[in-house]
Amino acid sequence: MPTAARFMPARSRSNRRAAEARGRRAETLAAWWLRLHGWRILAQRVKTRTGEIDLIARRGRTLAFIEVKARTAAFDLTLAIDEHRLSRVAGAANWLAHRYARPADDIRIDVILVGRGLPKHLPNVWHGG
Repeated sequence: MPTAARFMPARSRSNRRAAEARGRRAETLAAWWLRLHGWRILAQRVKTRTGEIDLIARRGRTLAFIEVKARTAAFDLTLAIDEHRLSRVAGAANWLAHRYARPADDIRIDVILVGRGLPKHLPNVWHGG
């Protein structure tokens, strides 16, 4: 067990594990949602020094670096994405773009919100900041 986790109360560790499991399920659901809409998943959970990309997907000449957020309450879902989180995704995308992009690709940052009901795909949410 990592050092920091040893000092965390058991309830916090349990909550953290449950949140991690929810996040993984949401990423799996988002990947299938994208596939059903014509996207090809190139990678999942790619870590860089500046952040993590949940999904990297392609459809035609569009390459999307996708942040997936899952919340049980609709109100919490609307607050799940902010400029700070998106800037970390954008930083990670800058590190990874050369690996996945082709000449003339449109590269963008998308978000998929997973709550009750169908996932909601928000395309091109980051325009720098």
